[in-house]
Amino acid sequence: MSSSPNNVSVVITNFVLVGLIEIESFRYVCALLALALFLVTLFVGSMIVYVTWTEKNLHEPMYIFICILVVNVMLGNASYFPKLAIDLLSGCSTISLAECLCQSFCIQLYAWVEMFTFTVMAYDRYLAVGHPLRYHTLMTNITTQKISLAVYVFNVIRVTVGVLLTSRLTFCEVNINNVFCEIMSLQPLACNDITINVLFGKTLTLSSVIGCLLVITYCYIRTVVICLKLSAESSQKALHTLMTHVLAFSIYAVTFLFVNLRYRLNWGSVSMQVDVIIPLIGTSIAITVNPLIYGIRTKALREKILCNVQKIVG
Repeated sequence: MSSSPNNVSVVITNFVLVGLIEIESFRYVCALLALALFLVTLFVGSMIVYVTWTEKNLHEPMYIFICILVVNVMLGNASYFPKLAIDLLSGCSTISLAECLCQSFCIQLYAWVEMFTFTVMAYDRYLAVGHPLRYHTLMTNITTQKISLAVYVFNVIRVTVGVLLTSRLTFCEVNINNVFCEIMSLQPLACNDITINVLFGKTLTLSSVIGCLLVITYCYIRTVVICLKLSAESSQKALHTLMTHVLAFSIYAVTFLFVNLRYRLNWGSVSMQVDVIIPLIGTSIAITVNPLIYGIRTKALREKILCNVQKIVG
């Protein structure tokens, strides 16, 4: 069956990352920063995983959860910084649909595993402070591993469904207003109806965020209330650990919400460069600082890391 030239449809399989074009004049600086942040985070994260794995006294739920959180951050880093640096150095601003969906999957998986892991960590600290005598029965290392596996399985399934729904779309536009590819930037480019995609994304996002925030808030408040009833020494130790979690989660939550609000609000007269810089800085912060926070503020990890670094240097 033949078609007239006017009825020929073009299947779009490559997209333009407009954000890379917008920061073209700063590409070498941005590339070096991306590589530096990637290497620093990779080094600190690897040290945390190494000392947690090799030191038997760190084989406890809290350190296992920190290790899982750090591994997840390293995976998020690997899906973001290397490609960003390579694209900037090579001057390439295009990405195929397959690469786009793959990067979207990895970044979304990182974000949701992070959120759920923070939730589990808040509950773990509540159990440790509120039920110290039953804690080692309620939260064993096996239980920790099962919970972590469940978090990954659930989020792999939900992210996979979202990516598959997007992969079935036909696209009419090629410009992605970002420096990386993710679902919320890709869906508006579709020719066909995206109602199902939007409903699926919003329903799961709202239910997950609200559920996690409720659990985290409840656990943090209950933990603080219990700490106020403890002795000064016990209270100080518990609050220090809690504040480390609160700091790490707060930075993640603020950057996560800030980047996502970019898609929900009309920025009006905001320039394209500013619109691109928001996710660039937000995502970079979110997948960089947490290993540094836990590596610096967690005494046991900090001491072991410094000891191993001295051995390497010496």
